[in-house]
Amino acid sequence: MKRKSLKLIIAIITIMVISCNEPETVVTNYVHPDGSVTRKIEMKSIEGDVNKRFKISEIQVPIDSTWAVRDSVEVDQKGDSIWIRNAEKQFKNIDELNMAYKTDSGANKDISRRAGFIKKFKWFNTEFRFSERIEKELSFGYPVKDFLNNEELLYFYSPEDLKNSKESGQDSLKFRALSDSVKHKTDKWTEKNLVSEWIGEFSKLTAGKTENDKAIQSLKAREDEFVKIVEKNDKQLDSLWKNGILLKEFMGEANALKYKSEADSALSIVTNDLWVKFSDYSVRIVMPGKLIGTNGFIDSSHLLLWPVKSDFFMTEPYEMWAESKIPNRWAWIVSGVFLAFVVTGVIVRVIKKD
Repeated sequence: MKRKSLKLIIAIITIMVISCNEPETVVTNYVHPDGSVTRKIEMKSIEGDVNKRFKISEIQVPIDSTWAVRDSVEVDQKGDSIWIRNAEKQFKNIDELNMAYKTDSGANKDISRRAGFIKKFKWFNTEFRFSERIEKELSFGYPVKDFLNNEELLYFYSPEDLKNSKESGQDSLKFRALSDSVKHKTDKWTEKNLVSEWIGEFSKLTAGKTENDKAIQSLKAREDEFVKIVEKNDKQLDSLWKNGILLKEFMGEANALKYKSEADSALSIVTNDLWVKFSDYSVRIVMPGKLIGTNGFIDSSHLLLWPVKSDFFMTEPYEMWAESKIPNRWAWIVSGVFLAFVVTGVIVRVIKKD
């Protein structure tokens, strides 16, 4: 197996997103009480060539010929033309929506995505939960919450428009400092994930070779030290790896030579796992009834919004969810009538006794 550049892998895990000419896309899910979902997609593109403007292979979410499509064009403040495509489709249940994800041939077809819908009857109210979940990409990484505090986590997951408004608003200095802090800590997070992922894959490739158990334990125990070397030797990493210096440092010369092939293979596996083409988009959810819980943000349209970025599901699943409730009027009426009947019965008994 051809060895991959260690420097290239660091670049991949740091950037993750590969952007081409994918349109700016917002997906809105209108969830209905019966579990059906009306999905609307708005795509904006600056691509002038009509044959390239909204190619299926570059669209971030599943869409095909069964959708109702309307195209338009508008001119922005700079005088540039912005082409807009609005598409809509009714999914009769959540299974239909998930089937669309399974057969997706778009820009994000390699990402594992699934929607969920739960309906609960609770006498006075009926509660609903809708979610969209993206499975994690890495097997041995660390959750980002291990590196960021609560304020930084909120900023990390925030939509770009919200970040930009805060960084240019009244408390701009505070939020710029917060932005710098998040970037610094997430850089360390990605570097540690790289090392951890390589150690994990290497341990799998050498599993069953009992003579290597101590070497693996040593690697894991010195993981933080390994990360510091990666941080400090960015320009010399390929040379350090090619010459076996890194492996000798952490495994000893004998093991470094003995397991060089597995070490290179693990590096290639990590590269392939990270090299997933992904294009950002945003998700909105409109729930039936009154909203009672969510992990989303409120956008300028007063709708729930989630940005979808590759960093969010690098080391743990990324789930966007909302819960709501609708009062069961008939249950209130029946309960009221029953209560009135009971009260009337009590009053009649008291009168008869008197």
